[in-house]
Amino acid sequence: MELDLTGIHQLAAGQGIDTETVDAALAEALRMAYLKTPKAAKHARVQLDDRAGTFMVWARDEVPVEPTPDNPHPYPELGEEYDDTPHGFGRLAAATARQVISQLFRDAEDNRIFGAFSGQRGKLITGIIQQDANDPANVHVAVGDVEAILPRREQVPGERYRHGERLRVYIVNVARGLKGPEIVVSRSHPELVRRLFEREVPELVSGVVSIMAIAREAGARTKIAVQANTEGVNPKGALIGPAGARVRAVMENLGPEKIDIVDWSKDPARFVASALSPAVATGVQVVSEKNRTAIAYIHDDQLSLAIGKEGQNARLAAKLTGWKIGIESSEAHAAKMEEQAKEAAAHEAAEREAAAHEAAEKEPAAHEAAAH
Repeated sequence: MELDLTGIHQLAAGQGIDTETVDAALAEALRMAYLKTPKAAKHARVQLDDRAGTFMVWARDEVPVEPTPDNPHPYPELGEEYDDTPHGFGRLAAATARQVISQLFRDAEDNRIFGAFSGQRGKLITGIIQQDANDPANVHVAVGDVEAILPRREQVPGERYRHGERLRVYIVNVARGLKGPEIVVSRSHPELVRRLFEREVPELVSGVVSIMAIAREAGARTKIAVQANTEGVNPKGALIGPAGARVRAVMENLGPEKIDIVDWSKDPARFVASALSPAVATGVQVVSEKNRTAIAYIHDDQLSLAIGKEGQNARLAAKLTGWKIGIESSEAHAAKMEEQAKEAAAHEAAEREAAAHEAAEKEPAAHEAAAH
């Protein structure tokens, strides 16, 4: 049966698909198509002849085997091969070949896309927003000739995505899906902020400055803890940039979201105090290093600033440091300490008075014993 194998091989070669892969897929597809024809043999193989541009279906019938005492239920044997290529099989074979080639092309394209993006996980890319009426819950982002998905869970609350606008997104995951590679991107991931700063701050790329921790409530506020790895470098100044140019460039990509940049420290008390910025802590008491709990003391006029709107500042500080942070009034704490000091002093004075009284009572008795 004739089949334009040369043309098929040329098409496949143009997509980078080798001849062996095409022939194996085509032979199997033709075999499956043959098995669906009337009176098809159960055992068959397809032989392709590249030079002649033909193929043949070779079939084998099952031959019953006589049972023996040692083998009362023998499996049937296979007889000699014979040509069982169905008449009129050419049209079905051509349609099957088209399906096989289409599938191979899709697989090759999927592998190309997956290979191109599998190493991009965790990186920042720029795409163009493409709205899909059939998928209103997700935003589609075109990156070249590929569409990534920005699912609702990765979107920023209140952020609007307009068709045709350019958007920077963070690649969360690249996986093989039922319909090809699935590229999931994010606008709410904390690492998006890190990647945006790396575009603006050469010191981060060179390693002179490091971002040690990030806590983010997307669309509202982000806290970043930084440290310098080289003496004489101001890490916060490096991220802020001249006249705030660097941090402003990052914020332009985040809309109204605010950014706090604070100093990281190995000392938990110092780190907690720094994390509560813009409020200034007068002191931090580490309650339990094991349970990672601490109390920060803040002046009364800055308590609301330390806690933040709906507790946001304190919540982000806790995320940033990994510590449970209690916030108390410095003035109330000072008054409490003063009261405790007065109570302790009064208790000590009472103990001294009691001791003196007891000594005074013992002194006459001692004199009387000496007289006798």
